[in-house]
Parts: sequence; C-alpha cells; structure tokens
Amino acid sequence: MEYVTRIVIIGGGPGGYEAALVAAQLGAEVTVVDCDGLGGASVLTDCVPSKTLIATAEVMTTFDSSYEELGIIVADDTPHIDSPARVVGVDLGKVNRRVKRLALAQSHDITASVTRAGARVMRGRGRLEGQQALDGSRRVVVRAADGTEETLTADAVLIATGGHPRELPDAKPDGERILNWTQVYDLDELPEELIVVGSGVTGAEFAGAYQALGSRVTLVSSRDRVLPGEDPDAAAVLEDVFRRRGMNVMARSRAQSAKRVGDRVEVTLADGRVISGTHCLMAVGAIPNSAGMGLEEAGVKLRESGHIWTDKVSRTTAPGVYAAGDVTGVFALASVAAMQGRIAMYHFLGDAVAPLNLKTVSSNVFTDPEIATVGYTQADVDAGKIDAKVVKLPLLRNPRAKMQGIRDGFVKIFCRPGTGIVVGGVVVAPRASELIHPISIAVDNNLTVEQIANAFTVYPSLSGSIAEVARQLHTRKTAAGS
Repeated sequence: MEYVTRIVIIGGGPGGYEAALVAAQLGAEVTVVDCDGLGGASVLTDCVPSKTLIATAEVMTTFDSSYEELGIIVADDTPHIDSPARVVGVDLGKVNRRVKRLALAQSHDITASVTRAGARVMRGRGRLEGQQALDGSRRVVVRAADGTEETLTADAVLIATGGHPRELPDAKPDGERILNWTQVYDLDELPEELIVVGSGVTGAEFAGAYQALGSRVTLVSSRDRVLPGEDPDAAAVLEDVFRRRGMNVMARSRAQSAKRVGDRVEVTLADGRVISGTHCLMAVGAIPNSAGMGLEEAGVKLRESGHIWTDKVSRTTAPGVYAAGDVTGVFALASVAAMQGRIAMYHFLGDAVAPLNLKTVSSNVFTDPEIATVGYTQADVDAGKIDAKVVKLPLLRNPRAKMQGIRDGFVKIFCRPGTGIVVGGVVVAPRASELIHPISIAVDNNLTVEQIANAFTVYPSLSGSIAEVARQLHTRKTAAGS
C-alpha cells in the first residue's frame, strides 16, 4: 500500500487554505483545522469586509468631488455640497449587511473549493502536542466548541493562525462606542463623530472611508504624518486630501485612554488633551495568534513580539513545522500569507520552490486615492540600501486624469543607473491597485525602463503616465552616457 503524506494545517486564512489546495493537488492527505470559518480574518473581519465598505465610500467620494465639475446636474432641492446636508447619503445598516453577506459567501466558496480538492475541514482549535515523534511525525490536538478533543497525526504541520486587534489597557473596546476593526460591521447607524486612533494602513483606510460616508472624522496619529511606513510623497498627498476634505488630522498625538461618557467617548492624549466623539475606532496594530498552542514546547521559536520565526521557505525552528501569514510577522498581506503557505507545501512535498522574495511583493492602501507600491522604496534609496534613479510624474499632467477630474496622485519609478532595470515603483491614484501591475511585472522580471517606454499604451489612459515616467528615466540614463 502506497504511503500518503499527512498534512495538518491550523488556521483557515489565505496562508492555510492556499496551502491546503496545493497539498491536496500534490496528493497529500490534508486536514484544515479552523475555528471561525475558512478565509480567516482576511475574508471574515478584515480585508474583504473593509474593502467592501470602502467600495461604497469610493462611490460617495467620486460623486461628491466630481459631479459638479463633470457637468452632472442633481435635479432636486438638495443643498449645495458645501452645506451641512449632502447630495447623497448612506444607509450604514444596509451597507454592513451587504459586507457580512459577501464575506460569508466568500468563506463558503473557499470551503467548497478546499473540500472539493479532497481536504478535510475540522471546526475547532488546534495545538501542537509534545516534541516530534521518532518516526518524524507530529501530534495535533483539536478541541471542538463542545470541549471534545481529537488527536491528529501529521508528517508536517502548518501554523497559519493569523492575528487579532491589539488593545490598549485603558481603551478596551465595548463593541458599541469603542470599537476595533472587527466590530465596526455591527453598526446600524453612521457614527456622527468618529475618532480613529492609529494612522497606519488600517486607521487611514477606515478614517478615509467613514469621512466619505459622512462622518466627521478625527485621526489621531502618534507619528509626524499618516502612513509612516509608506512612501513619504504618497503619504503627504493622502494627508493633504484628508485635510482638504475636512478631516481633523492630529499628528504627534499619542492616545493614552478611551472611555465612555454617556453616549459619547472621550479620548485622552499623552499630553493631557481630551477629544470627544460619538464613537472611537482603535486601530493600533495586531497581535499574533500564537499563545496557548504549545509552540515553544514543540521547539518552535517565537520572537519577542510573539510572532513565529520562519525562514524563506516558511520553516520554523521545529522540524516538520511550518508557518505562514500574519502569525509570522513577515508582511501582513493576504497575498504574502498565501505565497508562504504554498511555498511551505511545495518545500515539504518535494516540489520545485523558489524562496520568498519580498522585493517583488506589490501592496496597496485602499484609501482615496489609493497608494500602491512594489519593490525597493524611497526609504531604501535615501538610506543607501540601493543606488537608483527616481522620476515622479504628477497625474495632473495626464489627459485622462484631467477628463475624470483627478487632481491628486502621481507615478514614481525607481531604476538602476546604467542598466535601467526597474527595481521599484509607487502609484498614487484611483485604482492604483490595478495600475501597479505593469510595474510589478517589470520588477519581477528585471525589465528595463526602455522596455516599458517602448510598450504601447492606450491614449488617453492613466497607464500612459507609467510609460512617460519610463521614457524620462530612459532619457536621463542615455544622457548620462550609461
């Protein structure tokens, strides 16, 4: 009888379910252990729900900012956009019901795909039990909601348990007025005055979305600017847009506590100032779901932050144990989690595999405008990590942008001097998540600015600006005699 490799995956997010599909395709016996539903936080409480909410906000913003300039007439008695009443409104309860419905449907689709591939899905919480056995196998104990337990034997285990919202000791979410990002979809009415604590990607996305939906938003940032981890030019554009649309952006303001005062919330800052709103959204990072899983006892090394240490092929320090996704702290993106999970299975099951290369990862901040990046960054260039030429072209010069009333945004490309090989790029624009793809292809395949410049683009199109930046970089390279 032919031996079948047994794989147990703990966690059904992108890292887990993508790994399950690969392992099943390669002939392994696969069990996915998950407690919330396949898709994980990415599908159920994070990426899919937030981008669905943002899709509604995007329509609101486009209409509010462009209808007059584009010659659209609103044939009713609605006051002007600058007055307190808005041209269009939003039913947040209906929006959130749609958000939850789509998230659940996506989770069901993923479950169907995984089971169709031949994997078993178990509902429960998994933990590693003891060290590796003499035959190289591992034991995973699965505890169901009713308290019953089942022990699984695996030749390899993948930990893909994700993370959960970090909480400040004096700002505990109550799910009604003080919220984390998993709780906002339970709101039936639009927050009148929303305080968003945290100006990273999550904070910026929600702040921009609720501002567009009609809330008066205050964004509390402990750093000098919003999106401190992103391209500084891109962050500056977004902060300017936020302020211009009426958002109160409070830089260098660290929140110390948040408390309910009747039907309002008071947020106290480190310098003693107190700001008040009807609701508060805490977006102060995430904590990996690595506790209580027997990891360290099984030989899995954890970082001080609680994240699981992994190498470039997703191995942990324990033989036969791999990890993927937010629990590793490598790069909190669904696409990276999925790649880590696939790489883990390819590696263990002996298929051809390339180590994870973060310099080819494209990412996007779903604000309005969006901010998409790939490859080396401005910070890398400024720090001397790479020698690169840079050209930035504002979208204001682009004919299609003028037609659509787009004023904010730019295309920036980084290339190596001499060779002209594209090593990075930034796009700030509506649908930047789509526009970054040709630059991602260039970075992944070591294409040159000359090759991008010589490729045809549609006229007029926003992608024309990508070709124009490439032409400028090629001209500068040639002029320099390289």
